[in-house]
Amino acid sequence: MTFRLRAAHSNDLEPLYEMAKLTGGGFTNLPPDRKALGRKLERAAAAFERDDDQLADDQFVLVLENTETGHVRGTCQLMSMVGQQWPFYSYRKTTLTQHSQELDRTVRAEMLSLVTDLEGSSEVGGLFLHPNERAGGLGLLLARSRYLFIAMHRARFADRVLAELRGIIDERGGSPFWDGVAGRFFGMGFQEADYFNAINGNQFIADLMPKHPVYIAMLSDSAREVIGVPHPTGRAAMRMLEDENFAFEGYLDIFDGGPTMLARTDQVKSVAQAARATIGSTALERGEKALIATGRLANFRACYGARELGEDGTVAIDASTADLLGVGEGDEVWSVLR
Repeated sequence: MTFRLRAAHSNDLEPLYEMAKLTGGGFTNLPPDRKALGRKLERAAAAFERDDDQLADDQFVLVLENTETGHVRGTCQLMSMVGQQWPFYSYRKTTLTQHSQELDRTVRAEMLSLVTDLEGSSEVGGLFLHPNERAGGLGLLLARSRYLFIAMHRARFADRVLAELRGIIDERGGSPFWDGVAGRFFGMGFQEADYFNAINGNQFIADLMPKHPVYIAMLSDSAREVIGVPHPTGRAAMRMLEDENFAFEGYLDIFDGGPTMLARTDQVKSVAQAARATIGSTALERGEKALIATGRLANFRACYGARELGEDGTVAIDASTADLLGVGEGDEVWSVLR
């Protein structure tokens, strides 16, 4: 396989823009807007250049590169501490239980409350794979490389990490959840609000969104049915997150009602199981299938390969992986089983 993950740079703007046009909406971290993507890459460059190990408001952008053609075919992002530039809003699904002695009846009402509970968490997001490359485990490579990046730069990330999954978008590009909840107060459609949020941030939510809980029973059937349901294209991503020990704890995206998955950072499987070792050999012919990474910050690179952990604490990897990563004997790599 000739694909590897690397840090994004300014020359990746056009391929990111072309991929952003393919997302179909509801993808806030990858807006089809050159200026917004340019600002995102500038912010990533600043995060990669900062070399101290302090938790701050960083955003890292990684890209999937075909090393034979040089083409960028996918991307993913990491945000080290959300809710610093503007509030990080979520809906939280809760239940209010009330009892009437006169009627001898107990009523449980489900509600959506606007909260900022998740501020200060790290976030993995912005994952998009070009439609022509959705085979061969490249989506898993994109997703899990983020966790190796966290393990390799652990001090730069919070103790809790979240992942927002896109909710249900209908055939006209609208959101039943938005239409049933926030759309009633904003006077704009889902696509317009989602695009505005991607470009300008969500302060307008704070300015206009009612702060009182929303009773789910009062919503339309179409809005209720999609609460916490991921977009069909995100179901595999949800399973991957669950495999990494993420869980749905009742938090929802305020725009499309998609589920927000949460995990303790050190309990994410690919973080907890990441092995750090010095390369003892690059001539391995058969070994465990693994995800292997090297390099700090802007020099980060990751790909699939084969490894064999030695009793002396070194690791042997195959020659093609060594070539893809640009490493040799004596260099340090991190790896986790595929």
